[in-house]
Amino acid sequence: MRITMSRLLAWSYDRLMHASEEACLAEWRRELLSDTSGDVLEVGAGTGANLPFYPSTLSRLVVAEPDLHMRARLHRRLHQSGRLVEISDAPASSLPFPDASFDTAVATLVLCSVPDPERALREIGRVLRPGGRFIFLEHVAADERPARLKWQRRIEPIWRRLLGNCHLTRRTGESIRAAGFRVDAETRASIRKTAPVARPSIRGVAVKVG
Repeated sequence: MRITMSRLLAWSYDRLMHASEEACLAEWRRELLSDTSGDVLEVGAGTGANLPFYPSTLSRLVVAEPDLHMRARLHRRLHQSGRLVEISDAPASSLPFPDASFDTAVATLVLCSVPDPERALREIGRVLRPGGRFIFLEHVAADERPARLKWQRRIEPIWRRLLGNCHLTRRTGESIRAAGFRVDAETRASIRKTAPVARPSIRGVAVKVG
């Protein structure tokens, strides 16, 4: 099953995220991606917000985006950059790559909206080489602020319908660990300049064990 983001949301996504990108997200992306190397896969690449932050020395960069409208904007951004990147329409839950194909996998602001995050994480683990890194940046449930968590739960049904199946209350850090990754670094922070219900976030690096 693929959740298709509306043309309007794809068109407006970069505008909606602009203030947060300037306030913190761009710096977090730079911090996470600046030392990636080898063969890299990004799932749920969206409009390509991460592209400026990947080193030019990568052996291979594959960006996967299943939504037609988001992928069209991704193509446009790649054309403007002139960078050689492979584009796939594969969803995170069904990656068309052999086992142990990549040194690094990347997911930023995507596991909130995939239909089956556990399956997506298993697929990411499958295509990573032993010891491969999984870089993540996701907004999550506000477990440390019970009042905000209540609002997340109230708003989530309509939020999901309006924003491409985006969930507000997923506990993605727990899901990453449950999928068999070892989390070596994790930072919790508030995403500035966005709706309060979407501010709690985690970012970091996990390693495929075995």
